[in-house]
Amino acid sequence: MTLSTTDYVNWFRHSSPYINAHRGKTFVLMLSGEAIADANFANTVHDIALLNSLGVRLVLVHGARPQAEQRLQARGIETRLHHDLRVTSSAILECVIEAVGTLRTELEARLSMGLANTPMHGARIRICSGNFVTARPVGVLDGIDMGHTGELRRVDHEGIRRLLDLNQIVLLSNLGFSPTGEVFNLSAEEVATRTAVALKADKLILFGSKVGIHDSRGELRSELLAETASRLVQQYMARVDDPEQPYSETACLLEAAATACEEGVPRCHLISYQQDGALLSELFTRDGQGTMVVSHSYEQVRPANIEDVGGILELIAPLEEKGVLVRRSREYLESEIEQFTVVERDGAIIGCAALYPFKDEAIGELACVAIDQSYRGGQRGDRLLDAIEAQARTLGLQRLFVLTTRTAHWFVERGFAAADLDQLPQEKKALYNFQRNSKVFFKPLA
Repeated sequence: MTLSTTDYVNWFRHSSPYINAHRGKTFVLMLSGEAIADANFANTVHDIALLNSLGVRLVLVHGARPQAEQRLQARGIETRLHHDLRVTSSAILECVIEAVGTLRTELEARLSMGLANTPMHGARIRICSGNFVTARPVGVLDGIDMGHTGELRRVDHEGIRRLLDLNQIVLLSNLGFSPTGEVFNLSAEEVATRTAVALKADKLILFGSKVGIHDSRGELRSELLAETASRLVQQYMARVDDPEQPYSETACLLEAAATACEEGVPRCHLISYQQDGALLSELFTRDGQGTMVVSHSYEQVRPANIEDVGGILELIAPLEEKGVLVRRSREYLESEIEQFTVVERDGAIIGCAALYPFKDEAIGELACVAIDQSYRGGQRGDRLLDAIEAQARTLGLQRLFVLTTRTAHWFVERGFAAADLDQLPQEKKALYNFQRNSKVFFKPLA
């Protein structure tokens, strides 16, 4: 679909807060061998170049499993997995090293392009790779000698930071090196996770074949708590009874994201390497196109403050136009802002409600309940109502009432019951607008 000039300008303007927020931040991107082999990888490279030009500090970690498999099959070398780790003989290690070297050269070549009339024109990207990852042998695991399969011991985060300070992209592979000069075959997910943690990165971005994590109804989860991700991984691992069975890609990526979040990386993203523009959509739009794993939800219900007035006005304007809500001016909102509670999502106001107490009658009015059209159906209205009810109980109120013309069913479903005008507080009854003919509903507070 082609964007009109107006749509493009609006998108660009709405992306500017994210451009400002990401500048100078450190992102670790994990690209599996499958991601590099995919037909969409050229577009991914263009998007990585764009991030670099916008001032994002980038570390790229790549795997090479399918490329190594091709070499092993060509040479007739049989392999086996144990707990999703390849048992690495000397012959297998040789194929892995060849695959990694070829991919590193390919990545450096792609990121060096600068042809006119391409997204890479004028990029002038500098890439550096080296022996930043120290590893040691896994040794004998469950009675099986894992050979040259290793586990990460240390990441030279100070050396990587020095290169990032020079605006270079740092390129790491799934190979690690020991002080004795040995080379070990590592998990790319482990390298990416440990690097993100060591660097105290702002984001770990994991590319997989799927768009993200879907729930039991097949709906994409735009946000997932780290503890939920860990629980899903544990449930999956409990069903794996064959140690030679390859783990699912989703389980590996979820485990990496959960571990990184638990050890201090604020946000991890699971996106699809097959989807054109997935990286930019995830980073520069409010909802993205993948799943973000976080330690704590970045959507919160909180008391409103004066800085929220503009967001509330923008939120309620469409409902005022339809006559669902009574019109409120900026001056009115500024004077009444302490009565409001909002739902904030990544800096944007997507829901609001107000509580006006009538303490003499121990009654409170629930007013101006609104949820952004794009965020309905996620129980945000219920969370707002719970917050208002908790606030009302703190004030010693015994009942809530609401005046509504169009959304009576929603309130009835949540314990409100129709009532007469005579039950309204005297002060509110005197201000009742008979032209709107709003219905009255009350709810007792237990």
